[in-house]
Amino acid sequence: IGGIGTVPVGRVETGILKPGMLVTFAPAALTTEVKSVEMHHEALTEALPGDNVGFNVKNISVKELRRGYVAGDSKNQPPRGAADFTAQVIVLNHPGQISNGYTPVLDCHTAHIACKFAEIKEKCDRRTGKTTEENPKSIKSGDAAIVMLQPTK
Repeated sequence: IGGIGTVPVGRVETGILKPGMLVTFAPAALTTEVKSVEMHHEALTEALPGDNVGFNVKNISVKELRRGYVAGDSKNQPPRGAADFTAQVIVLNHPGQISNGYTPVLDCHTAHIACKFAEIKEKCDRRTGKTTEENPKSIKSGDAAIVMLQPTK
């Protein structure tokens, strides 16, 4: 969208996006107003879940935004970056053992971020999901586990 400033693009996952809304970008905690919303070079009065849209924002430079940021309604549970999160992981193919402190790069939608295994909480059965071991020292190929991950940035 030429000559009108910063235009983030992405897919509406939930809710709606429309001109005049205040949106917050996480994890940068930047808040701004949506000036216009476009899909396939046509202006929209609102974008619905599943729509891939570009939206023009005020007073934010391209340098402040990064691929993978999440935009959400500033007035209704705005998005925030997480200090840590718990995930269920399955180790498909990895040489050797994985223990606390291991830091792989995770891909989440369009973002790539290094996340540290802060704590391997439990090892579980891949089929049933039942816990087989609490606080294991390490996990290896073929194991499923519940782990606490900490994003590095």
